Amino acid sequence: MPEAIPSFSLQGKVIVQCGGSGLLGRGLVTAIAGGGATLVLTSREQARANAIAAEEQAAGRAVHAEEADLDSEPAILALRDRVLQKHQRIDGMVFNAVRRGMKSWSAELEQWEASMATNATGFFATVRGFGDAMARQGGGSIVNIASMYALVGQNPWLYEGTTMGTAPDYFFHKAGMINLTRFAATYYGGKKVRVNVVAPGGIYNPDKPQPDAFLEHFSKMTALGRMAQVSEIAGAVVFLLSDASTYVTGSTLTVDGGYTIR
Repeated sequence: MPEAIPSFSLQGKVIVQCGGSGLLGRGLVTAIAGGGATLVLTSREQARANAIAAEEQAAGRAVHAEEADLDSEPAILALRDRVLQKHQRIDGMVFNAVRRGMKSWSAELEQWEASMATNATGFFATVRGFGDAMARQGGGSIVNIASMYALVGQNPWLYEGTTMGTAPDYFFHKAGMINLTRFAATYYGGKKVRVNVVAPGGIYNPDKPQPDAFLEHFSKMTALGRMAQVSEIAGAVVFLLSDASTYVTGSTLTVDGGYTIR
């Protein structure tokens, strides 16, 4: 008799999410908590995190807010220890935080250095701090949010006719995130801690729609002919946090509508 498919539910799990106020992050909060998890949302801005938590609690979902400076390892470890004290365990961590540093190739080098503090050093410190805690308790799942831009170079044509653009530090950080994830997956594998990446494509913003020229160009570049909805990225994250993915580690799940296959 075939075995039942493992559960996609997050019921009973304690998940920490770093970064939840942006377009994708806000959707992840609802998806993860809606999957049954107790979600601890972290932010540099306590008031913003409190407001999101209050919105989710009003809808019947278990979301708690914690302030954290991801540029500081002591602050990261203090956050981890507060979560453990309050909830007794940590079953998953989602790293969705990002600092948008550079605006262009010719930006001041200080902007590169500032973004490195969060997107490289802070990222590593967070994965290590929470990974070590999960290893001690006997397992867990870490999901890092990269980008399709970790897999391809920039395409200036996408932005023709708009004021939009890309910056080199973002490409650097997101590509590095994928290989550090592979390293962490091998490091923690024997301790039942899984580490994976979700690499989203472009996400449509219904509240502040992207320029028509960009939407037209992006749609022509994807196999599915459109941008993603937030929920379509969130489903991949929930999968990797759930017991349905217990044999998945060190992987990059690309959710880009087929942009990178062309």
